[in-house]
Amino acid sequence: VLSDYRKGVLAPAICRNLIASARSIGRMLIVDPKGADWSHYAGADVITPNRRELAEATGLDVSTEAAIVAAARQAIARFGFGAVLCTRSEDGMSLVTADTVRHYPAEASEVYDVSGAGDTVVAVLAAGLASGLDLEVAARLSNIAGGLVVGKVGTAVARPNDLMDAVKPASGALRKVVTRQAAAEAAERWRQRGWRVGFTNGCFDLLHPGHVHLLEQARAGCDRLIVGINADSSVRRLKGPTRPVQPEAARAAVLASLASVDLVVIFEEDTPLDLLSVIRPDVLVKGADYTHDTVVGAREVESWGGRVMLAELLPGHSTTATVTRLRG
Repeated sequence: VLSDYRKGVLAPAICRNLIASARSIGRMLIVDPKGADWSHYAGADVITPNRRELAEATGLDVSTEAAIVAAARQAIARFGFGAVLCTRSEDGMSLVTADTVRHYPAEASEVYDVSGAGDTVVAVLAAGLASGLDLEVAARLSNIAGGLVVGKVGTAVARPNDLMDAVKPASGALRKVVTRQAAAEAAERWRQRGWRVGFTNGCFDLLHPGHVHLLEQARAGCDRLIVGINADSSVRRLKGPTRPVQPEAARAAVLASLASVDLVVIFEEDTPLDLLSVIRPDVLVKGADYTHDTVVGAREVESWGGRVMLAELLPGHSTTATVTRLRG
């Protein structure tokens, strides 16, 4: 990959030598160009200009898809490129070869910041081709990755899990069950949009109406709700060797099926303090059987400007009591 920023490293002679060396050993070479003179990129397998760069290099209009194709094919004929992948901002991208054309619509539903989007496209395109994907599939993947990063504020990255979900989303509620890192990233995106992030936690073994009542109140007190659940090992330490009744995967799946819950994170520790420190919620919710002083994480949440909310309990519902009845 030659990513040219015109800072003096990729001088024309160096570009020519690198391209010649790559061709001599049968290696593909991708160029992210800079400037109107593309003669020193001649022979590259793929060049990835944006619309403005394509117009400057060819002197042609690029205001329509047909015009982009014509300009790209002029560049292919003139410089011997294998393909031109033209990024078109909110309009997606166009992959043009001497014989074929593919237009990829933009993947981002909202554009917040285009910083680094071009670098992301080149990186994912290169990784895809190096992995054996054909050019059209690698281009589609790079388009999806570019859509992911422009949907975030600031220079961002397209993480593998995000990319996999975008290509083939997880089915149903299971896509809500995520790692703590994914939850932290989601929380940060939500805050950047001005949304209040809520958090509550528990074992949630044998989900009952009391749990549902608490979660609905928690969701009403924020814009997005993340639920932390104790892993099986943690539940055993807290409640004894006969618990939980339901394994962590089942408990997480049931919680994730609720409309009030946006994400579920399983944590191994006995308390959610470590999880709270990475998610940094704006609202920490527990049941009214707690007091402010007994809520784990209250001081930490308030230290970054959050608040504690004590939700009303629904009388007559207890997992422990239910388990006792079931066991006679």
